[in-house]
Amino acid sequence: MQGLRRYGLLSDGGVRLELTPSAASPLAIDVAESAETRIQRLIAENPVIIFSRPSCCMCHVMKRLLSTVGVHPTVIELDDEEIAALSPRPAPDLYIGGAAVGGLESLVALHLSNNLVPKLVQVGALKNHEFLIN
Repeated sequence: MQGLRRYGLLSDGGVRLELTPSAASPLAIDVAESAETRIQRLIAENPVIIFSRPSCCMCHVMKRLLSTVGVHPTVIELDDEEIAALSPRPAPDLYIGGAAVGGLESLVALHLSNNLVPKLVQVGALKNHEFLIN
């Protein structure tokens, strides 16, 4: 079994998590779980999740945009095997409420069309959004 160990807030508002061996962790996962199964489970369990790569500038911009509107998504940094299992879309890959949004371009389009905040409110990721309404 492996568990998640929290490392604290990152400069872009995200939280860094790292897998560490632990049988007693309440967040324990089955190491025999396939990458595809683990990714689908994470999508279902988190209202806003970004599958990212280390040192990806588009991933950083995506996290900053979401942080600006008051959402701190779950960010999972993937290795090469997991990126291949994600989907036809490469990282960054954003899911809101279990639905695939896509990459940075799709997120920016949602934001510019004023559909991002309502979608985040709908899935419960954003509660106090009055300051964003003009």
